[in-house]
Parts: sequence; C-alpha cells; structure tokens
Amino acid sequence: MLSYQHLYHAGNLADVHKHATLAWVLDYMTRKDKPLSYIETHGGRGLYDLEADEALHTGEAAAGIVAVADWFDQSHPYAKTLADCREENGETNYPGSPWIASHMLRGDDVLHVAELHPMERSILEIIVPGVHVYGQDGFDMAYSQCPPTPRRGLMLVDPSYEIKDDYRDIPRHLTKIAKIWPVGVLMLWYPILVDQRHRGMTRALGNDIPNAVFHEVAFPPARDGHRMVGSGMMIVNAPWGLEDELARLGEKFAAR
Repeated sequence: MLSYQHLYHAGNLADVHKHATLAWVLDYMTRKDKPLSYIETHGGRGLYDLEADEALHTGEAAAGIVAVADWFDQSHPYAKTLADCREENGETNYPGSPWIASHMLRGDDVLHVAELHPMERSILEIIVPGVHVYGQDGFDMAYSQCPPTPRRGLMLVDPSYEIKDDYRDIPRHLTKIAKIWPVGVLMLWYPILVDQRHRGMTRALGNDIPNAVFHEVAFPPARDGHRMVGSGMMIVNAPWGLEDELARLGEKFAAR
C-alpha cells in the first residue's frame, strides 16, 4: 500500500508484540551454527525516530514501547536489540523488523526484504546495508525466493492491512508457501480491530495449516477513535520454547 508509512505507528504495542517475538525467534535460530535465510514481505524503512512529528502525532509509541520498556529484562533479545539500536542511532530511534533481523543475523545469513513504497525503500537501502531489497509485491518476492538458499530460515509477513483483500488472500499465500518451503518458520502479524475482521482469515489459516501456533493480545486503543485493540501472531514451525515465551509475554499484556 503506497500510502502507508509505519512511522506513524512505530513502537506501538503491536510492534512490541511482533518485535519481541521476532527477536526471540531469531536469537533461538542463530544459536545453531548453520546459515539461514530471512525473508520479509513488507519491510518499511527499517528505522524510526519516535520524536518525529508523525510518531508524536499519533502517540502510539508513547502508549507502546515508551510505556512498557521495563517489561523486558536486559538479557531478553528484544531489550538487547533496542539498546543496541539506541546506541548506534540515538536514544529516540526504534528499530523496524529489517533492522532487527540485520542486526541479529550473521555474515553467512541471507536477508531478502520487499518494500513497494519508493521513499521507504530508499531509506531502507541506506539504513540496512547488505540486505537484498526488492521494489515489488511482497508475496511475488516471496514466491521468487522460496524455497530459499539456505533452506533453513524465517519469513515475516507483516502487511499494512489497508487493502481489505489482504484478509482474503493471506491464507492462500501462506498455505502455498508452507508447501513450497515446508521447513521454513513462517510468521504472520495481524491487527485485531474492533470489528474483528481478522477472524475469517485466522479460521482459514487454522484449517489449512493445523499445526500453526496463534497468539493474540489485547490492549486499549492508543487514542480516541483508534480501531486497533489488539495484536495477533501466527507461527508455522514454531521453534521449541516459543509457546512458553509467548505465554510470558501475554501475561505482561494482560496485567497492563
């Protein structure tokens, strides 16, 4: 979606849910001394200044990572990544998922990231050097790379959902990719809106990929009239221990 810019939403509670999960999974996968592929279908710019006018306008970061940073012990992979990002880029900066992946992966790992928005893509190419960046539809890129080399790896699917067809099309895409790349860890993020429009999508995914793990958290709207009241993750081939980690994260959200 060419009108979407994540800077307005960076660091919100959905990002906390998504990025804490991503950092944990990457930390787990990089413990094994074997190279892996990272594929991301909707990358954004990779780095966000939470003091930018756009971020301050929505207040989502203030209600998100600014308010809940103490949820994570310094040893948690997400906390480590946030600290490294601030040290490298300044105290007000927040890492997007391509930055997190690039920072946590190793020299023999391969990163493929798609981003259609020309400005976001140009910033991403500067912010995260060494990543293969594609100015094409994210699922077209994913199909062109799957199964990737190395075959071991992770795919993050994180669209804006401003296109309503995403809810209809994602089950078809992920089911097909899971068959093409049966050993890949597939991670899907989705918003939980007041109208619960995600339910048909998750029901279809659950039917088509019965071993997938779903994890959802609820939170108050970031501001009056904001329709997002929660965040969801679906993981195919979830690494050992992830469900326990998600349960711990869910307790943090529930106790807010």
